[in-house]
Amino acid sequence: MRFRLRKPRDLAHALVAAARRDRDEVADYLELRPEEWEALVDASPSDAADVIEQLRDVDAADLISDLEAADAAHVLEEIAPELAAEIAEHVPLAELTAALTQMTDHEATDLLSELDEQMVSDVLDLIDDTTEAAYRRLMEYPADTAGGLMTTDIASLPLGLTTGEATERIRQLNELFEDLTYIYVVDEARVLHGVVSFRHLVFKRPGSTLADVMIANPIAVNPLTDREEVAEICQRYHLLGVPVVDGLGRLLGMVTNEAVIETIQDEASEDFAAAVGAGIEETVYSDVVASFRVRSPWLVLNLMLALIVALIIERQTGVISREPVLAALMPVIALIGGNGGNQSLAVMIRSMASDDVPGSQVPGILARQTGVGLLSGAVMAFVGGGMTFLLLASRIFETDTNGVAVSATVALAAVVNLTIGTLAGAAIPVGLRRLGQDPALASSIFLTLLTDAIGFGGFLLIADLFL
Repeated sequence: MRFRLRKPRDLAHALVAAARRDRDEVADYLELRPEEWEALVDASPSDAADVIEQLRDVDAADLISDLEAADAAHVLEEIAPELAAEIAEHVPLAELTAALTQMTDHEATDLLSELDEQMVSDVLDLIDDTTEAAYRRLMEYPADTAGGLMTTDIASLPLGLTTGEATERIRQLNELFEDLTYIYVVDEARVLHGVVSFRHLVFKRPGSTLADVMIANPIAVNPLTDREEVAEICQRYHLLGVPVVDGLGRLLGMVTNEAVIETIQDEASEDFAAAVGAGIEETVYSDVVASFRVRSPWLVLNLMLALIVALIIERQTGVISREPVLAALMPVIALIGGNGGNQSLAVMIRSMASDDVPGSQVPGILARQTGVGLLSGAVMAFVGGGMTFLLLASRIFETDTNGVAVSATVALAAVVNLTIGTLAGAAIPVGLRRLGQDPALASSIFLTLLTDAIGFGGFLLIADLFL
């Protein structure tokens, strides 16, 4: 195998495609051509990470070990911490430690938190005391807080400097900091007094002081502020980073814009997982037993709710005996009600996640969703009832039955179930929030119970009236 591609990005895409067919061949190719691997890493660590993710852990670890510590750090930072930890277990300890010390402290502690305790202890034994203390301090904060997201690799300057002195200081520190979007102004005790952007600093006259150009008393959060609140602050005030301070106002670090974007993505995936009863922290790399413990209670609840639906159906078997075709049509009504409810549920959870659902607006929102359900139900009634009549009239459904009555049953049941399902999809998250629970918490399971109960039981009840 040989790739004659000039651009490293094109090479990465070709390697990823080839690895999906034969990952061992790609691993051998890169081991035999270290210059191409190093050029790819140098040009785009994120593309190199895409290639690494396709390989076996042992092969990926070998390629990581072949890199300089800084390059290895850049690649590991682009890999999900859970997968990076799987690879790191096969990297020699000394080389792994060297790479970790080249990573941002936030990324390094994310990776360390996924390793087993013995390996973490071995790594911390090999680094200097200052770095070890910083890592241990960051690992004390929960992952979903500002402290768990922040980096301490930030630029800060003493309060008394002039802009000219500050600019010169930043030039000297340029190689130590990747992010110079904001420069924080602190006093001798590291108490945060203000923030100034690098752009404003450069274009001010050298005689001005930092106090003249900084924004005093900037918005800040404490280490235990929930990450969702941090993301909301960044969105509301259009910030590219948020400083983190302790109870005395001392600067501890900063939550970067990149971390905020990751937070928004994580919150969205957690809401999706919670809505179907999966663990909000579960990933495809989670331990089997841990995943089982999180999922099984919701599966048991789902089974119990399904048995309730079965009981409702059993109580109305008489009408099915008279018109067997109803058994084939019942799932259709439950399906469209569930689909309409899930559409409403998705819209509501997304809006609540971005804090767009104040309590005063809830009645109006529920009324609008009910209107959507009624209109959708009317359309489905026309289409479903009409198609049912045509199928019965054409004898495709091989049954002797009252086509008009069955079609009317389908039409009315479609309107009722879609209207109630759409309303429930919006109301269930609101109800959970009122109870102090996560609005996404297993919402889909409760919605399914409701739409199935009405879809099956309500359909048979209407049929019993019409037939």
